[in-house]
Amino acid sequence: MRSADVVVIGAGVVGCSVAFHLARLGAQRVLVLERRKIGEGTTAQSSGILRTHYSVAENVALARRSWQAFEAFDQYVGDAQASAGLVRCGYLIVAPEGQAQAALAASLQQQRDMGIEVQTLTAQQAQQRLPIAQFDDAELIGWEPQAGFADAYLVATGFARASRRLGVCIDEGVAVQGLQVHQGRVTGVHTDQGVVHTERVISTQNIWAQELQAWTGVSCPLVSERHRVLALSGPKPYTPDMPVFKDLVSRGMLYARSYGGQHMLVSEGTPGEVLPQPDDTQGDIPLDFVADVGEQVAQRFADYAEAGLASSWTGVYDVTPDWNPVLGPWPGLAGLVVGLGFSGHGFKLSPAVGQVLAQSALELPTEVSLAPYAMERFARGQLLRGRYGQGAVS
Repeated sequence: MRSADVVVIGAGVVGCSVAFHLARLGAQRVLVLERRKIGEGTTAQSSGILRTHYSVAENVALARRSWQAFEAFDQYVGDAQASAGLVRCGYLIVAPEGQAQAALAASLQQQRDMGIEVQTLTAQQAQQRLPIAQFDDAELIGWEPQAGFADAYLVATGFARASRRLGVCIDEGVAVQGLQVHQGRVTGVHTDQGVVHTERVISTQNIWAQELQAWTGVSCPLVSERHRVLALSGPKPYTPDMPVFKDLVSRGMLYARSYGGQHMLVSEGTPGEVLPQPDDTQGDIPLDFVADVGEQVAQRFADYAEAGLASSWTGVYDVTPDWNPVLGPWPGLAGLVVGLGFSGHGFKLSPAVGQVLAQSALELPTEVSLAPYAMERFARGQLLRGRYGQGAVS
């Protein structure tokens, strides 16, 4: 039988970040158990967009700390060869007149109040930054220069490599099948290769966190949603120096970024297809969806009206009722800490989340209060409501 001081379930980008921060905080005998390969699940499906723009203040705080890690990732993990694949191109967000305009104005002011550099732009100024787009219907345009996109898989493996150098053991191909509990406290985990004895477990299982309900008897309001991503090939390049774009004017609240050469990565930021059970295999992308997104793209990027479909894939979000994560101790079971329900925010927040989950598990003060992220908020009706409605721009 094996034993560990801390067991982390899941080696996606959040789990690898947790492992790194545990080791950096001095934890000994840290074991990460991953049912497949490092970063092979939903991490590999991420669009990789990085921003601090959120309407939920708690998310802004986590995103700001995470950006500091992303912009000097090699230094952060202590590995000169590590890279997040960061492209600093800025983040441009537009809103129409009315409720969305007021929501965007409030969110931008919140960022300013928290010391983040943001600006409002004219249509002409926005077009200078994103010349392939038109902004005639944008009533308010926000600009966050310290933003961009990166590679979630590179970050996950970078954290994993740094963790191993610090003594963390990461076992791939080991499936956790349950928890061992005695008198209300975790005493181990059951795996397909035997029991691992431990009194501290951190679950970063993403969509598979639904398993915790069966293991603990505590209901968790989590669903899996499949989202579709397209890479469109247009007549004009969407260059890497052009900003990530968020369109609150479009019915699908589109987001887009450069995907290299003539290609634009684009998807909707609205609720996706609810799955009956967790499943991150590639799903179908109907031609009706491609046509609908293409129509919305053409309204903003006129030259892309005749764009071709270069590639497509699906990703799966672990979604909570308020589209914000659950972070911290699991109710009623000592020794279990969770990070679940990221609802599309996981990669963006992964460095800071890894730190606060490690601190929570080690019973240290956390850099950001986890009280607003407690799972009990759903029963209490204290949800973290974003200003933009349901969707991944919370």
